[in-house]
Amino acid sequence: MKFTKMQGIGNDYVYVNCFTEKVENPSQVAVRVSDRHFGIGSDGLILIKPSDVADFEMEMYNADGSQGAMCGNGIRCVAKYVYDYHLTDKTSISVNTKSGIKYLDLTVENGKVKEVKVNMGAPVLKTAEIPMIYSKEQVIAQPLNINQNLYEVTAVSMGNPHVIVYMNDVKNLKIEEVGPYFEKSSVFPESVNTEFVRVIDRNTVEMRVWERGSGETLACGTGACAVAVACVLNGYTEEQVTVKLLGGDLKIFWDREANLVYMTGPAEVVFDGEIQI
Repeated sequence: MKFTKMQGIGNDYVYVNCFTEKVENPSQVAVRVSDRHFGIGSDGLILIKPSDVADFEMEMYNADGSQGAMCGNGIRCVAKYVYDYHLTDKTSISVNTKSGIKYLDLTVENGKVKEVKVNMGAPVLKTAEIPMIYSKEQVIAQPLNINQNLYEVTAVSMGNPHVIVYMNDVKNLKIEEVGPYFEKSSVFPESVNTEFVRVIDRNTVEMRVWERGSGETLACGTGACAVAVACVLNGYTEEQVTVKLLGGDLKIFWDREANLVYMTGPAEVVFDGEIQI
């Protein structure tokens, strides 16, 4: 199987061009290629496929083999792949995902994609649609008991369910101890991605993320979008915010009038290769 390893601010995936390659049992393949000791090493597997409803289709699998609905950093790399590897010559494309069609604008320098702006769509705030089991229709700065500890949380879906927790210090957080309790809580019937956030100023926040199915990752695009929305709803920031992640920065803008979230960030090729599956 031929593949390309790519990363968006450290959120790395193995990409397969399914116009020319066929992947049997992608869940099993995802587990194998994601292993950082016996495989290629990645946060998961992303298949780039033909689509009847958009320019391309993105099918993603987490490192544990579970299928994900959407990945913001991953879809930017899809855009770079299809342009740099000559599957398209357009600088505005559409990509179908499990959470709907996303629209992307590509910034090209010297014939290669440097940066991608993604229309991530409207945030979902209704508790039942996130999904989350909670007594209120929206969860904004509400108490949540996780492993006998009380947290104040805000819940947002950006195609994936996210729960945001604000704290004064995220650098020293033992995320590997607390993250799994959020992920597996019965309050989240489809599991959840958890963002731990420190507000720096009205236009800047920093976050760490525990992703369902992958553990802590260096970045999460849908998570950064959810954090930006949560920050506005809680009155912490303006609608334009830079989200600082372990792997780098993402620029997020929530256009509240249109109710659309835009994410802008880089995408890079790490290497091309071939592996026996």
